[in-house]
Amino acid sequence: MWDFLIILRYIFITSTMNNLTSYINNEIKPLKHTDSIAEAQNLFLDFPYTHFPVTEDGIYIGCVSKENVELINSDAIINDSRFHFERFFVRTTTIWLDVLEIFAKNESNLIPVLDEKNAYLGYYELEDVIRFFHETPFLKEEGGIIVVEKESDKFSMSQVAQIVESNNAKILGLFISNVVGNKVEITVKISQSGLNDIIQTFRRYEYEIISEHQEDSYLNSLKERSDYLDKYLNI
Repeated sequence: MWDFLIILRYIFITSTMNNLTSYINNEIKPLKHTDSIAEAQNLFLDFPYTHFPVTEDGIYIGCVSKENVELINSDAIINDSRFHFERFFVRTTTIWLDVLEIFAKNESNLIPVLDEKNAYLGYYELEDVIRFFHETPFLKEEGGIIVVEKESDKFSMSQVAQIVESNNAKILGLFISNVVGNKVEITVKISQSGLNDIIQTFRRYEYEIISEHQEDSYLNSLKERSDYLDKYLNI
């Protein structure tokens, strides 16, 4: 799952979405640096989080992880294990793509949210950010998907956008879905089902079409010729 999130770096060309900050959660108050390790251990028993924030006078000072607190004496004070804190966080201005990346890099299902003065505001849950992602045009809007491949030094996002828009289509989203050697694979979602003209334009620009499409007249023509040849050879 984490590899999936790291690879997907989406560039959404057009979207009007709800602000991610509406998903800031304050249901559970942060741990305080003066709380006992036992309180942290109980919290992780009650809730399925990998990490949880710790504050000192309302200021975020780091996260304790479930894995670490399980190894510490329950009579100890959280502040005594401060050197074990993990200090990842996001701000209210952090775009949701970067939020997803921070979830992935830290293998966490919770991320603290801070204001510009590092005051703790709440936290994002991974499940909520994934739900937010599901509301983006890339997944929500109807359209066709094309997967193309080209050498990385000959590929540009602007060229992909130009190819799509020159065929009177609109991009709902595009992302780099794979990189192997010097080849980059790009997945594009467009706002129409008639993909054939776009596919042929990609070919003219020397992109290889990875995805299969019923509307691909070039492949259909090759298939018809292949079928004809098979029949001829079997006579």
